[in-house]
Order: sequence, then structure tokens, then C-alpha cells
Amino acid sequence: MPHAPLLDTVCPDLSLVRRGKVRDVYAVGDDLVMVATDRISAFDYVLGSGIPDKGRILTQLSAFWFARTRHIVANHLIETDVRRYPAATAPYADQFEGRSMLVRRTTPLPVECVARGYLSGSGWKDYTATGALCGHALPAGLRESDRLPEVLFTPATKAESGHDDNITEAEAAAVVGADLLARLKHLTLELYAYGVAHAASCGIVLADTKFEFGLTAAGDPLLIDEALTPDSSRYWPADQYAPGGPQPSFDKQYVRDYLESIRWNKQPPVPSLPPDVVARTRDKYLDAYRRLTGAALVLGD
Repeated sequence: MPHAPLLDTVCPDLSLVRRGKVRDVYAVGDDLVMVATDRISAFDYVLGSGIPDKGRILTQLSAFWFARTRHIVANHLIETDVRRYPAATAPYADQFEGRSMLVRRTTPLPVECVARGYLSGSGWKDYTATGALCGHALPAGLRESDRLPEVLFTPATKAESGHDDNITEAEAAAVVGADLLARLKHLTLELYAYGVAHAASCGIVLADTKFEFGLTAAGDPLLIDEALTPDSSRYWPADQYAPGGPQPSFDKQYVRDYLESIRWNKQPPVPSLPPDVVARTRDKYLDAYRRLTGAALVLGD
């Protein structure tokens, strides 16, 4: 049975570091507690409705991937069991259970690392306008959702609000340095390849994904934020894959399609979602989680 959606955390005795579109982040000693709420955003706005258990799905799926990609790169996850969190968090255990992570604190690098294996989303728009994808020349005549001739690394700027902007590798190198960007590119492509292989074994196409990294005290990349979730990735059911247009997906595309259907002008006031759209969206996130992990979602009390 779905819980009522958690749209905001209230933790007056903890120091709020950041409230993003989905996550509320608190400082606890030298570490952070990242709490994934059930907020959902579309077209750069947080909507008036939440998706029940979405935060739990995002958190538990990230934990699944963090555990399985440590051989590729270290990550910031310390603990997901609220009973093992620092004592200061105990009064808020009911808000944190199943949807939070105790993580190492680091400074996020100001570049998002995107791997694209298929021509979709902003990449398709770029291709139709320029014949290239983020500066990468592509063959003529490709269709929307076609598999790319090779996997592309397409960095982007990070935005606290609004949308991220695709940039070239040269522009990204100017921000973080050429040597570090080369390491980030290698890690991004290796993580994506690992995700593609696992998703394929589950009957899912991982079309693209984005990662965020910080740096350890020794200057080594550290995978942070989330990993290979439906919020950071484009997942398609493999048995329905048919290039030549948009694909059925396991993410919030269903929400975007609804908002387009009501002709929202993508300006405030922000609409709420009808119950059937909320339920269908939850089902899509949950289906992705179950297929990828083979496990039941931990819902808590």
C-alpha cells in the first residue's frame, strides 16, 4: 500500500544544507544525510503533487548501484540504516527511513557527466538542429531513439534551478582541468557500460544516464548524489524498443506527456497531477526498481 507522499522534511534541530528539486540535505557532524522526498519536477518546476514512495525507490535503487559499482569507482555512501545514523538524527527516523543516505561530505564538481548510447531527449533536438550531438558529428539520416554508432560522453553544466546545459568536452576541461575530465570521462563510460549490461539482462534498455562526482581529500573522483535511477537515466522496456520516435519509458515522461496534453504554459502557477497520473507514474518507477534489483521495495512502517 503506498504511503502518503512526503513533500518536505522538517528537522528543526539539524542544519539544512540544501533543498533541491527532490532531495533535502542535512549536515550531521562531518557528514551529510541526503533525504529523497516524493517531490517530482518537470520542465524545471517542482509540481504540486508528489509521487508516493518515489524517494524510497530513488534511494534504494541508488544504494543497489553504489554497492555494485565500487569496483569501478568509490562512492560517498556510508549507511542507509537509520538505526546506525548519528544520534542527532534519531528524532527524524520516521522521515528518513528507507529514503535517506548517510554520505561523505564533499564538494561536487561543477560538471555533470552524461553518457549517451541512443539519440533521444536534448541529444535528438541538438541533432535535428545541427547534425551533431554536443559537438560530436553524427551520420546523416539517424532517427529519434536510434542507437548511436558509439557511446558518447557529453558533459553538462550543473544548475541548482532551471535546466542543465550541454557543453563540449573542451568547455568542461576548462572548468575542471583536462586531466581530471579525462578521468571522469573514463569512469562515466565504464559505469554506463556496466549499467547497460545489467539493464539488458533485466529486459531494459539504458539509453543514457548522468553522474555527479566530487573529489576525495587525495583528489580522486568520488561518485555522489544518485546513480542510475529513473530520475537520472532514460530507461526503456527492451521488448517495446522501436526507433523512429519517443519510446515508452520508466521515468517521469508520463508526467511530461500529461502536462503537454493540458497545454500548461510551463510557467507558474504549477499544476497538480490527477490521481491516475500519480498512480501510473509510481507504478513505472516501481516497475523499474523491481526489474533492475529483483527485490521488493522496503517501505518501512
